Amino acid sequence: MRAYRLLTDEDTAAFCHKVTEALARGWELYGSPAYAHDPATGRMRCAQAVVKDVPGLYAPDLKLGEL
Repeated sequence: MRAYRLLTDEDTAAFCHKVTEALARGWELYGSPAYAHDPATGRMRCAQAVVKDVPGLYAPDLKLGEL
């Protein structure tokens, strides 16, 4: 099965660490990152999709962050 996650956070080092941790756990970048202004907070937000091939079948209760 191919798992998909969309990592998001404010434009800080924490976002970069979140993506780096996913890469270290075997996730691969999927597509280009996105960068947008959040008018509710007045801050910039980042998003990056990642994918990972894992054994087994999809289940709605799958904890993607634990793969």
